Amino acid sequence: MEQINAVGRRKAAVARVFVTEGTGVITINKRTLAEYFPSPILQFIVKQPLTTLDVAEKYDISVNLDGGGYKGQAEALRLAIARALVKINADDKSVLRKEGFMTRDPRVVERKKPGQPKARKRFQFSKR
Repeated sequence: MEQINAVGRRKAAVARVFVTEGTGVITINKRTLAEYFPSPILQFIVKQPLTTLDVAEKYDISVNLDGGGYKGQAEALRLAIARALVKINADDKSVLRKEGFMTRDPRVVERKKPGQPKARKRFQFSKR
């Protein structure tokens, strides 16, 4: 198997993933998964598509992660891994879709409007 690549996005985070056959090592920006995401919850989010298909020990994953916060980065990485696994075996798509890993979450921060302190908040109204 040659190198399979995929892209996942969430909020401002972009994850570029390169999957090769291996022993289950995940490298993010030249650091291990545990180093990059110390929180076990975020590690669980990243590994969800792999554990769902029982292929966690089958592939080595190299990742370029950029932008956003740690939660957005973890979810972008989950989407990228799911897309790469579908490129490897298209039969897995229905299983991953059922779990919700194939859907790009479109929610992003709303822009700040002029003449207002925030996106929706208004300055206090004064009648006189």
